[in-house]
Amino acid sequence: MEAKAIAKFIRISPGKARLVVDQIRGERVEDALNTLHFSRKAAAVPIEKTLRSAVANLINRSDGETVVPPESFIVTRAFVDAGATMKRWRPRSMGRAHPILKRSCHITLMVSDGQDETKEATKE
Repeated sequence: MEAKAIAKFIRISPGKARLVVDQIRGERVEDALNTLHFSRKAAAVPIEKTLRSAVANLINRSDGETVVPPESFIVTRAFVDAGATMKRWRPRSMGRAHPILKRSCHITLMVSDGQDETKEATKE
């Protein structure tokens, strides 16, 4: 079973957020949370919050089915898309203006309990 969490319009540039997301893709959730918690990157804070939300979504979604311990959850997909860009202007010399782009991003994380593969293998 899989669950997804999306954080939209996070005020960090997508390139900086992708550096952090690449570190947790394919990891166990417990290891990913440790990596994010002790990371010095600013993008780690909203990504950790999104990962916790995805885990909560998976726990709530499994409602009474076979209980799987959260330690066995895996980050199956993790990616960052570009969000809206705010355009601002900075004054420069001789009356000119220089554009400043304040970028944002959308963070998408998918968490799996690792049992999808076993169900598909038994069907074949």
